[in-house]
Amino acid sequence: MTPSIQPVILCGGAGTRLWPASRGARAKQFLDILGEESLFARTLARVAGPGFGRPLVICGTQHVAMVRAQSGDHAPRLIVEPAPRNTAAAVALAVAGASPDALLLVMPSDHIITDVAAFHRAIGQAASLAREDWLVTFGIEPERPDTGFGYIASGAPIGDSAFAVRRFIEKPPLKDAEAMLAEGGYSWNAGIFLFRAGAMRAAMLTHCPAIFEAAEAGFAKGAENGDTLLADRTAFEAAPSDSIDYAVMEKHDRVAVVPVAMGWSDLGSWQAVHALAGCDEAGNACAGDLFALDSRGCLVRAEGKRVSLVGMEDVAVIVDGDDILVMPLARSQDVRAAALARQ
Repeated sequence: MTPSIQPVILCGGAGTRLWPASRGARAKQFLDILGEESLFARTLARVAGPGFGRPLVICGTQHVAMVRAQSGDHAPRLIVEPAPRNTAAAVALAVAGASPDALLLVMPSDHIITDVAAFHRAIGQAASLAREDWLVTFGIEPERPDTGFGYIASGAPIGDSAFAVRRFIEKPPLKDAEAMLAEGGYSWNAGIFLFRAGAMRAAMLTHCPAIFEAAEAGFAKGAENGDTLLADRTAFEAAPSDSIDYAVMEKHDRVAVVPVAMGWSDLGSWQAVHALAGCDEAGNACAGDLFALDSRGCLVRAEGKRVSLVGMEDVAVIVDGDDILVMPLARSQDVRAAALARQ
C-alpha cells in the first residue's frame, strides 16, 4: 500500500435498522454489538498503522461527542455535517478538503470485517487502479441469494484482480438474486470506495454538480475549531440528498470493482447480528438472563432482564429501556417501521 491512502469514515445514519438498541445519538456504529468494542472503534483500528494517513470522520452534530469519546489514540480529524444530506454530499465534503492526488478510502463506520489482511490486500490492488482515475468499489463474494443487499455485475477484466462494473443492481427480489448467483459474476455492494480525489471531483461536477458545489461551499465557509470543521449550514443544506451510488457510481463510465472475501457483514439487521453472534448448542444467542425450553435459533438482547422462551424458533427479543421488540428473525428488514412508529 501507499502512505497516501486517506481513510474517510462515514459516521451518520438514522440508527433504525437495529432499533431499539440503536437510535439517535446512540447509533449502531457506537454500540458494542458483538463484544469488546464498538463497530466505530473497530473501523478506526482496521485503517491504523503503516499505509494509512490520519483518519477523517464525517458525522452529524449529534454524533460528535460519541466520535470523540470512542476514538481512543486514533485522533481523527472531523468534518461535521450541519444537516443530513446522504452519502454523496458527505463524500463531496471529503473531496473538497483533499488534495487532487490524494487517494481517499471511503467506508461506513458500522460494518464488520473479520479478515483485515484480505481487506488490506484488496486496498493495495485497488490503489493502482485509483491512480489511473478509476473509481473503485469493493465487491463481496456472495454467500447466499440475499435480498437485503445491492449487487454489482462485473464486466470486462482489468488486470488480474478487478473488473469494469457492468451495472449496479438495487436490492433484488429473491428470484433475481438466485438467478444472479447461478450465473456468476455478481458481488454484493459493500459501499466501500477508493478513488483519487481529483477524479471524484471531476465525476461529481459531471454527474451531480449541485451536490458537489453545495458541499464545496459548505466546506469553504465552514467554521474550524482545532481538528474539527463544521460545514456552513446555509451552503450545505442547498445540496440535494442522494447516495454516492445513485449520484455518481451508477452514471460514471470508469468504475471498477475489486471482488474480495474478507468476512464482511454490514450488520444491517438483527438477523445478521444473530448470524455472527456466539450461539449455544441450540443456536440461541443471548445477552442477558435467558431460560430457553424447546427453543432454537433465537436472539435475545435484554441486559438486566430475565427472559424465558418456551417452544420458540428463530425469533428475536430485544429489550432497551421501555421498548421491547419481538419478531421472527426473518422479518428483520421490517424493524424500521417499528422504529419510526415509536419515535
